[in-house]
Amino acid sequence: MAAKDLRFYIDYKSPYAYLAKDPIYDLEREFGVTFQWLPLNLYIPDFLGTVEGRNDHQWRRVRYSYMDARRFANKQGLTLRGPTKVFYARPANAGMLYAQEHGVFRAYNDLAFDRFWRRELDPESVDAVTALMDEVGAPPGFAAFLACAGGAAHDRLRGEAEASGVFGVPTLVFDGELFWGGDRIGLLRERLDEKGVKRRR
Repeated sequence: MAAKDLRFYIDYKSPYAYLAKDPIYDLEREFGVTFQWLPLNLYIPDFLGTVEGRNDHQWRRVRYSYMDARRFANKQGLTLRGPTKVFYARPANAGMLYAQEHGVFRAYNDLAFDRFWRRELDPESVDAVTALMDEVGAPPGFAAFLACAGGAAHDRLRGEAEASGVFGVPTLVFDGELFWGGDRIGLLRERLDEKGVKRRR
């Protein structure tokens, strides 16, 4: 049986999306499937409050989340340095769509995550994302893409994701069923087996 409706929602400023990236590559190889990688730009104040307005409980959650993410990052040999501010990463996330359109998604995806979590990429900067596109071999035109069709597609995809029940990242979708969090990858693997999706030998 072939897998249908395989989607993976990420945001480059999410540490847990970063940690789930390589395990999803592994899952694609294991089952010979391809996820549709999609942006879901999180608005952090919705669930963690603004930096200026966070209460003690919210700050404890933030500190724990990064401590926990670093523990898992260390296991994968990844560098994870906490962001210096709350970013609105629409340019970097829309860049995912441009990279897909021009056949350089994997290189862009890996570098965007790695550079952001080393504090070497400003995901709000169109110039920074354009420079990354140049580095991975995408043709010129990202800024125009973001200003028109690409930005519109990014916003439309967010609306569609929310309408289907997606509320955070990383979120995996298989035939309409949602799996939120990298620790649910094992459950998705079980579901693929149950649905008869064959593993590669």
